[in-house]
Amino acid sequence: MAETPETDRKNAGENPADLLAPEVEAWFVHEVLPLEAALMQFLEHNWRNRNDIADLRQDVYERVCDAAQKEIPASAKAFVFRVARNLLIDRVRKEHVVPIEAMADLDALEVAIDMPGPEHNVIARDELRRLQAALDRLPPRCREALVLGRIEGLTGRQIAQRMSVTEQAVSIHIDHAIRALANVLYGDPADIRRKP
Repeated sequence: MAETPETDRKNAGENPADLLAPEVEAWFVHEVLPLEAALMQFLEHNWRNRNDIADLRQDVYERVCDAAQKEIPASAKAFVFRVARNLLIDRVRKEHVVPIEAMADLDALEVAIDMPGPEHNVIARDELRRLQAALDRLPPRCREALVLGRIEGLTGRQIAQRMSVTEQAVSIHIDHAIRALANVLYGDPADIRRKP
């Protein structure tokens, strides 16, 4: 059966989304689009992969429009940023691996983090093994000063008394140990036993 303009209007009247479309469009243009610069800044600040930002923006707009078809929110700004926050949370959860950059921002996004999964335990154990291997490669006096100061929490004076050296020597040992650890863990694979 061919549709006539009368049946088109009747069918359009049965679908509330069709009736709201012009109203939602006007709301979107006047209330949501002016927030685009702030939304882009929010997404860039809270998402590590810059290549995803345009897609994220479009996903936010899609979710906002879908929700507005049912009911236009009272505060467009609050609603848009809540949708953006929820979208980022969903993306992080789907990836199953939380990158370090995202971890710092999850607190800002007010995400409830559950118990760490097995992948987090594996990563933490691997980091501890790397740290232990780097500590084992330190010269004995540097390692001792670092362990006493940074792990056991002794003061410079207490370390100096225990090691029978001056506080200045303790400071030099700890400084050398920290630099050597940083090189082993994050920088040059140079021999850390050489003097700086």
